[in-house]
Amino acid sequence: MVDRSLGRRIFQGLNGFMFIIFSLSCIIPMVHVLAISLSKSTAVTAGKVTFWPVEFSMKSYEYILKNSEFWNAMGVSVERVVLGVVISMLLTILAAYPLSKSKLQFKHQSFFAWYLVITMLFSGGLVPSFMIVKNTHLYDTIWALVIPSAISVFNVLLLSNFFRNIPKEVEESAFIDGAGHTRILMSLYLQLSMPIIATLVVFAAVTHWNSWFDGIIYMSNQKSYPLQSYLQTILVDSNTRVITRANAELMSRVSDRTIKASQVFIAAIPILFVYPFMQKYFVSGMMIGAVKE
Repeated sequence: MVDRSLGRRIFQGLNGFMFIIFSLSCIIPMVHVLAISLSKSTAVTAGKVTFWPVEFSMKSYEYILKNSEFWNAMGVSVERVVLGVVISMLLTILAAYPLSKSKLQFKHQSFFAWYLVITMLFSGGLVPSFMIVKNTHLYDTIWALVIPSAISVFNVLLLSNFFRNIPKEVEESAFIDGAGHTRILMSLYLQLSMPIIATLVVFAAVTHWNSWFDGIIYMSNQKSYPLQSYLQTILVDSNTRVITRANAELMSRVSDRTIKASQVFIAAIPILFVYPFMQKYFVSGMMIGAVKE
């Protein structure tokens, strides 16, 4: 039966109102950034731009097309996301599978589970992490952006909880048919875990795409910066030393604010396109993987 009482309708109305507010708080800043990127520099400087372009201009995007530094940083980020997602998912799956077993099947399960959980509560700190990257010769390479964050304990626990919900009868029948753990993991567990796998892929991709701090501390050459590190540099650098290498004639018709806004908007587009296609798996994976029977 459907509850149609007054209290229920008020609750649903308040929920809908709050979701609208939260949605607008996410959308409005992006609309404002887009409007600035499509406005003339004089209108932006005068503070006339709100949520609609003033004196429409594409000069900032014309600048970006000619800016090799931006596209080089974009390439570094794409390489980082591809390598990071592949390595992260491989290690996460290999760690989650044994942790999903009972103590009868894996007697050291509790020890390794707590060993991983402790790393969520305590970390070595920035200086020891930098020294490890430096002494292992990862500094100023793409691997410095991938290896230190190769595995997320949260993702491991989420996936292991999902694995525990898979009926044990499926695994037992596979053992009877002669399958080993590798075959069971590849042919059964992964095939039945597509929702949570897709969810973790989104988590890993967004984490690598949005990370900027590690690029600044682990890269000595600005040409090796990933996109977010590059954007952070030009956004906080008041003398705009990064963007003054552009074509002089084009720079005379744009401002640093319109250029920054256009680069920020382009950097957000890949992630904005990922979520609509992964939403179905994302929601079901979070609901199932977060609950342990």
